[in-house]
Amino acid sequence: MRPFVSINMAMSADGKIATAGRQVIPLGSARDLARLLRLRAAADAVLCGARTIESEPISLGPGPTRYRKLRLRRGLAEYNLRIVASGSGSINPDAEVFRHHFSPIIVLTTSRISPEKRRRLETVADEVKVCGDSTIDFSAACVWLRDQWRVKRLLSEGGGELNGALFAADLVDEVHLTICAKIIGGRHAPTIADGVGLPLLSQAIPLELHSLRRLGLELFLTYRRAKRRLDTPG
Repeated sequence: MRPFVSINMAMSADGKIATAGRQVIPLGSARDLARLLRLRAAADAVLCGARTIESEPISLGPGPTRYRKLRLRRGLAEYNLRIVASGSGSINPDAEVFRHHFSPIIVLTTSRISPEKRRRLETVADEVKVCGDSTIDFSAACVWLRDQWRVKRLLSEGGGELNGALFAADLVDEVHLTICAKIIGGRHAPTIADGVGLPLLSQAIPLELHSLRRLGLELFLTYRRAKRRLDTPG
């Protein structure tokens, strides 16, 4: 029993989500922002990595009143749960997300977090949960979120290393991508799924295209997780 996990990301036409120097730039249009808020309006919780939290002034909330009303019509709480992931617990307690108190904030971390960092985060977060020794055990974290916080739908908004960890743990059920008409380039520029990656193409995670829509200069795609097909002898 775990939440249904979705990923939502905007990327350049060459698959980058930021520059090689990790400069976060607004890739998407107002339509992309509206899509993000619609997805948040359907999620019990929104998950983000520490680097993303500190690079943008975001609160991870549902946004304007119309989206909060949409949540209520769907039988959800007016405000979504907010989750920040950091294996080392190196999160600035003064980050924008901690300045807004409309819904609980959970920090997922590991045993690598120092007692001092944990104490600091416990002053601004509603719970600091250790899930794993050296890396976050997202499978265990998802089960815990479902059991303790009744999270049935979890939306991840990156960054790339967080998404990569979710893919590696075989937790991703749906992927929402906005392809923007820009080229960023750079072999070290982050993508929607970073980290170690898979050694063989045969191990790639299969997806099925569920929907595709073009609006202005952007493409909005939704993929669903496909079942792996076993090779059959010829």
